[in-house]
Amino acid sequence: MTLISMTGSDAVRIVAHHPIVWFARRIFSGVVVVWAAATFAFLIQCVLPGDRAQIIINVTSGNVGPASSAELAAINAKYGFDQPLAVQYGKYILQILHGDLGESYQQHRPVAAIIAEQIGPTIVLAIAALLIAWLIAILTTLFIAGRDNIWSKLLNDTQVFLATVPPYWLATILLVLFAVKLGIFPVIGGNSPIGLVLPTLALALELSGFFGQVVQNEFTRVLEQPFVTSARARGMSDFGVRLRHVLRHAALPGITLSGWALGKLLSGAILIEVVFARQGLGGVLVAATSSRDVPIVSGAVLISAALFVLASIIVDLTYRVVDPRINLT
Repeated sequence: MTLISMTGSDAVRIVAHHPIVWFARRIFSGVVVVWAAATFAFLIQCVLPGDRAQIIINVTSGNVGPASSAELAAINAKYGFDQPLAVQYGKYILQILHGDLGESYQQHRPVAAIIAEQIGPTIVLAIAALLIAWLIAILTTLFIAGRDNIWSKLLNDTQVFLATVPPYWLATILLVLFAVKLGIFPVIGGNSPIGLVLPTLALALELSGFFGQVVQNEFTRVLEQPFVTSARARGMSDFGVRLRHVLRHAALPGITLSGWALGKLLSGAILIEVVFARQGLGGVLVAATSSRDVPIVSGAVLISAALFVLASIIVDLTYRVVDPRINLT
């Protein structure tokens, strides 16, 4: 009979790699990120120039003149601005834990309700752009990458160009060319499927350049690995080798970037929505920024942080599905 001994470090390593332990660690780190974002959002409200009570009165009344002492005192008492910062911060965190992101200075409605009404189209746009960017990167890599011809060089140059093009500039070009000049797509996108095409391309083309460069470089490296030569020796076609063996390994660096990319797309989608006059967080944040409606801006920062944490967890799980040999750490 063979006895298997296990040291303390081996036991710790096994426990650390357990899925439940990994998930708990990811949740904890996510909570820390959201807490940091909440703290940042609170500090924004405190350090902005000007009296917060005066700002609320100006936004509500539409006047720019100074308010009376009685009016300022009433607003300070209502929102708790006259309390110590530590007390204000504690109440702010407790409100967030109860799902309360505050009240809009301008609309006099809960911030959570305002964001919930507008965030759907923004998320749809960001996810659509991410999928299209991946589709473009995968198709071009499968058929062209790793080949020493003019098409491979042209693909590389195109990807570098797209990766450096600002999305809002590309959005303006697409809008003028395909909506204003050719009339193929509506000038004002709306939320219809056809109105989603140009905003999605404006975001996806730049991102496809990033993904394409990362995946193409790894794809070229993997093509030289021994298991690729072995697969070809067994009679598998070139396209079969690329699709079934090479792509899975080459896509891993791109998957790593997907969490960052989704966060970038959410912020980029806000600008693109303004260009195409789409419904979403873009118009709400522009109006809130111009009127100094700080609770809405702070709420958007907090929600974006939470979405980034969720995207990071999904990316890590996807990594595990694509290559089960990778340990969750």
